[in-house]
Amino acid sequence: MENESIESYITMPKGFKAAGIACGLKGNGSLDLNILESDIPATVAGVYTSNIVKGHSLQRTIDVISKGNPVRAVIVNARNANACVGRCGYEDAELIAGSAAGSIGCKSDEILTASTGVIGIRLPAELVISGIPSLVSSMSSEPEDAHNAERAMMTTDTMPKEVSATITLADGKEVTIAGMAKGSGMICPNLATMIGLFTTDCAIDRDFLSKCLSKAVSHTFNRVSVDGDTSVCDMVLVLANGASGASITAGIEDADLFEEALTSLSLDLAKMIASDGEGASKFIEVEVTGAASEADAKLIVSAVAKSPLCKTAIFGEDANWGRILTALGYSGAKFDPNKVDCYLCGLEVCRDGAAADYSEDEAAELMKAHDINISLVLHEGEYSDRMFTCDFTYDYVKINGSYRS
Repeated sequence: MENESIESYITMPKGFKAAGIACGLKGNGSLDLNILESDIPATVAGVYTSNIVKGHSLQRTIDVISKGNPVRAVIVNARNANACVGRCGYEDAELIAGSAAGSIGCKSDEILTASTGVIGIRLPAELVISGIPSLVSSMSSEPEDAHNAERAMMTTDTMPKEVSATITLADGKEVTIAGMAKGSGMICPNLATMIGLFTTDCAIDRDFLSKCLSKAVSHTFNRVSVDGDTSVCDMVLVLANGASGASITAGIEDADLFEEALTSLSLDLAKMIASDGEGASKFIEVEVTGAASEADAKLIVSAVAKSPLCKTAIFGEDANWGRILTALGYSGAKFDPNKVDCYLCGLEVCRDGAAADYSEDEAAELMKAHDINISLVLHEGEYSDRMFTCDFTYDYVKINGSYRS
């Protein structure tokens, strides 16, 4: 797998266009509405938030995808989640899809919808609909329009999140995969916990595409936690349009290559989301080895990554490994506390459940880094896992204390 270029954007695969405009949802002239379109109907697969409360735009997308038909486009608005507003929310999503379909020249059930932002306030659908003609007319495969599409679905994100890769198949044909995502807060893993969109120009069976996406998400997007909250609007979609003339089927070497590339790109985006957590000053990777079971490994990394005390200690650049062991103890995992070793940025701070012989000054210096690694060795079995998170800062409270204002 090779990166297509240093610059990545969602329309790098053949046959895709995108655009992002300001339709007035943010009220400050910022981009807030995007569209991603395939010139030809594309096979689509998706994974969605497991929150029982789901936004109406997402509910509609789930319904459309469940029918198994190809799609032409995805339209995403920022600032308003279109969630918890009753039946009118679903109807508004339908109106938006119908308007986009009319401008593109396809059926409304070939348009997928997504919304992100404030929950419980009705989406001003008239603003979205009024902007759709301009949105569609500005679509192109050019990098700038693709970057605008990414920026238009950002909310509290401070940086765009775009990736791409090209793989060469056994017959010599090249396939490109690209992805973009938004996500900064209200993020905790349960299927998908942000909005992520992937495109690829290979032809691929829907069932196999779904399996590839689910596997890619399982240890990437599903291993991100910014604050332990699972949003109501979140999803990851992949669109495959076959425009390259290449095809991939399950069970062949090319299938493994595609799956590995999709997983690698998902991992890159997941790390970007964790690093860009609301108010974050540190990126944290929590890893465990030697767990007795897969379930225990997941429980442990999840407990540490979600612990406010661990996350605030990292913010304060305090090598407080006692908080980490405390999180292990309430995680629900089975292990012997007297066998646990803990490393911070490679420095052993705990051995056999007690303080190791280390320099506090060295630990303090290591904790100044932006990327912090917490490594736990349980000596119980052969299972391992990892999770990505960020620190809790004063700015996180400020952002979320005034999110609706």
